[in-house]
Amino acid sequence: MSPGPSIDAHNLDKHRVRRLADRAARHYDNAAWLPRQVASALMEHLQPVRFQPARILDVGAGTGICSRLLARHYRRARVICIDSSMAMLGAARGGVPWWFSKKRAAACGDGASLPVADNSIDLLVSSLMLPSCPTPDAVLVEFHRVLKPGGLLMFSSLGPDTLGELRAAWSAVDAQVHVHAFIDMHDLGDALLRAGFSDVVMDTERVTGRYPEVATLMSELKRLGVSNAARGCQKRLTTPAHLAAMVSEYERFRAHAHLPASFEVVFGHAWRPALRSVDVSPGAMLQASRRP
Repeated sequence: MSPGPSIDAHNLDKHRVRRLADRAARHYDNAAWLPRQVASALMEHLQPVRFQPARILDVGAGTGICSRLLARHYRRARVICIDSSMAMLGAARGGVPWWFSKKRAAACGDGASLPVADNSIDLLVSSLMLPSCPTPDAVLVEFHRVLKPGGLLMFSSLGPDTLGELRAAWSAVDAQVHVHAFIDMHDLGDALLRAGFSDVVMDTERVTGRYPEVATLMSELKRLGVSNAARGCQKRLTTPAHLAAMVSEYERFRAHAHLPASFEVVFGHAWRPALRSVDVSPGAMLQASRRP
């Protein structure tokens, strides 16, 4: 049995992540069934929250899938979209007028260094961006920084069971990192607490994609810009024989004429604690002033 993913599987190359996103921008929406489904589910999680934000930040906005849903739901709010890929933001614009109105804005920026003022955002939404972050802890600290006290963070991510079939197929062939690791829901919850958030709520949902061939799945991942970006991934080209061996292993999962691809979708929300005020009565202040 091959060993599990090494520590390098968690260590992502930020520049490679951005290059992959830039290359995928033109074709992203054609392959984005999962991002659309997750964005819709994220909005459903927001439905019961009695909250009327004035300023919303969508971090990792990509082509604007989640931003458009937020703009429709919170019509009076200003929606600010941020992504590290200028090409993705360009695809999001697409000549659509809403992007340039007074209620909408966009900026290119890194999740770990947001071009946003402290304590300025009421609602921060981030859908499927954390899996591509080399340092999720730093990103969550930034989220806490830009949120106002009493502000809400709502996000989605991917858990470690994501693409388990593909990981298992490659593991049967060699010990290289072919699928980078994803962060466990409980580890994300702990990171939120470390960043200063409170009332953390986490949940998971399993989604299964079905593909006629492994090549179809691989092509979709490439069009989404989520090919392997782990620093430990092999640099040399995969030989046809090596790829055929992986495909043969993946075929073991075939059922009802389709190959499954599992996605463990993690949903979470947390609040930046409101500032606490101390009510000091005038009498108490007077007594304190008389103390020697």
